[in-house]
Amino acid sequence: MKSAPALFITALLWFFLGIGAYFSSTLSLIWLFASLILPVLLFLDALVLMLLTDKLSSERDIPGTLALGKSSPVRITIRPEGRGFISSSIQIFDLYPRSMNTAQPELMPVRLGSGSLKKSGAMVFEYALIPAERGKWEFSGIHFLLSSPLHFWRRKTVHKTISRGRTYPDFKKILGGQDLRGLLERTGLKSIRMRGQGLEFQGLREYQIGDPVKAIDWRATSRRLKPIIREYQEERDQQILLLIDSGYRLHRQEGDYTQFDSAISAAVLLSYVALKHEDSVALGVFGNGDHWLPPHKGISALSALINELYDLRSAPLPSSPFSALEQALTRLHRRSFIILISNFREEDGESLSWILPRIKRRHLLLTVSLREKEAEELARQKPGKTEDAYVKAAAHSYLYTRKQLYKTWEHLGIHTLETSAAGLSPALINSYLRIKRSGEL
Repeated sequence: MKSAPALFITALLWFFLGIGAYFSSTLSLIWLFASLILPVLLFLDALVLMLLTDKLSSERDIPGTLALGKSSPVRITIRPEGRGFISSSIQIFDLYPRSMNTAQPELMPVRLGSGSLKKSGAMVFEYALIPAERGKWEFSGIHFLLSSPLHFWRRKTVHKTISRGRTYPDFKKILGGQDLRGLLERTGLKSIRMRGQGLEFQGLREYQIGDPVKAIDWRATSRRLKPIIREYQEERDQQILLLIDSGYRLHRQEGDYTQFDSAISAAVLLSYVALKHEDSVALGVFGNGDHWLPPHKGISALSALINELYDLRSAPLPSSPFSALEQALTRLHRRSFIILISNFREEDGESLSWILPRIKRRHLLLTVSLREKEAEELARQKPGKTEDAYVKAAAHSYLYTRKQLYKTWEHLGIHTLETSAAGLSPALINSYLRIKRSGEL
């Protein structure tokens, strides 16, 4: 229990009254009376606060499954219990996890009066939280700051109103549909399922205006005496392996999240698209611990993949793309499309030179490297001093060697992709569908 501002103001008034009592007999009598009655009032006020005022119950309603970066409503219900005295002034602090940020900080603390609780029988208020990290979370309780009847004292009580749940990558793009369609439109693709040239023959049908002439089956046309075309569909039942670096390479912060967070979100969206295409998806994470999810097929496998990813975090630890690819070779038993997401540099050219030919013989590889904004900004800046010119030249040299590394890999038949963290999802989906339609698998 702590003193309230009213106690300080009362003590200050009592002090000045004592000064006035020195000069006036009337004020002296008032000061003496106040000196006798004030301790009794303070004691009784504190006694009521200690014994009678915590007559409240609390409930919290929040979804147990949240999406990273998406606002989620929190509802708190306060009810009086029994017939005891209720504090005339109540301040409420919800102890939400550190991994979340409130979208309305001005709402905390919430202030309630006993009159509103007695009239309505319950008080409900809502606010919004935005998860800033993936993983498990827990609310530790609700703090109540209760005022005594005369407002001389305050007492803090804690209600063990526990709520638990998980924050997943931004799955709402998949559930909502609209956001995902917009994402695919930014890649130049209008739908997830496409009809066109592919590897699997689907059947014959009559020619329609707008069909390509090269698709006409002249033998079937001569038999039926009308134009017939051969219809193809994309090859199904291919295997995709996503390898994601969780070490220092993707630990760089961009905006509110790390590059690793962007890679996880992109992996979830790409997995959804691949599973919709009836491909199987496997997952490997290396760097900050090794995680492996064997190939799964069918859209129901998406939940298993999200549960494997939701609580993984990057760390400033060394990581080895070479070791990740080497382990993938021992685990993959059929030709697969390997997508390796990391941040490649000049030294990776030598370290991976031993394994890339082996990968090329058995699988198809796409290396995905996230851009480094700092280096690009240094390369664009106008040097004002000699030191700035050296920094600009070093940044240009660094970016040039990265591009040369990608060209070397492309000459070996390795696909490469360099993109920003923000543009990773559409770029990755676009590359997957383009390579799938090309028939290289």
